[in-house]
Amino acid sequence: MRSTLLSAAAILSAMTAPAAAEQGDWLVRLRGIMVAPNEDSGAVLPAFPTGTVSVDDAIVPELDFTYFVTNNIGVELILATSPHDVSGEDALAPLGEIVDAMVLPPTLTLQYHFAPDAAIRPYVGAGINYTIFYSEDAKPALTDAIGATSVSMDDSFGWAVQAGFDIPISDRVFFNADVKYIDIDTTATLTTGALVNEVDVDIDPFVFGIGVGMRF
Repeated sequence: MRSTLLSAAAILSAMTAPAAAEQGDWLVRLRGIMVAPNEDSGAVLPAFPTGTVSVDDAIVPELDFTYFVTNNIGVELILATSPHDVSGEDALAPLGEIVDAMVLPPTLTLQYHFAPDAAIRPYVGAGINYTIFYSEDAKPALTDAIGATSVSMDDSFGWAVQAGFDIPISDRVFFNADVKYIDIDTTATLTTGALVNEVDVDIDPFVFGIGVGMRF
């Protein structure tokens, strides 16, 4: 009788325990993320040699897809786009916000999942990023100060690292928390008539995210 009860308990436990991600599985996550630039700006040249810029934070949704190559190794594609305001600093600080832009930074990482069948499933990853800047516009504070200005920002290619963990909620649904550091560098060009100013900015954001996912 004891042996029968133990066997039944083992079967029930196996039926109710959240299944581990395995080779061939897909994980799809929806996160809320905060993109927090860790920027380093050069001067706005040639007109403002003592002026620099800063880039504000953004909170947006993010969608990502992970494919398990083995039980421990996954490949993740991260998709999100975020709006950012660029403000003048130092000599340009009185102007406040001078430019806004949209940023699309698709990122591909190779991950190692340490314990894919545990109650808490940590992972680390590293990979590459290609960032596209679009919808760049000069704000009224800038155009009022120097005249009608067009803005363009160079796209960026760089590296990325991440760490995070999944916690199973059910057989297929799980909670996720994740942090990334993404290497993003750009040159912004501001054209005002015949005058062309440029500023180099290392944006290099930390991206903090929490959300839920589903295993397929």
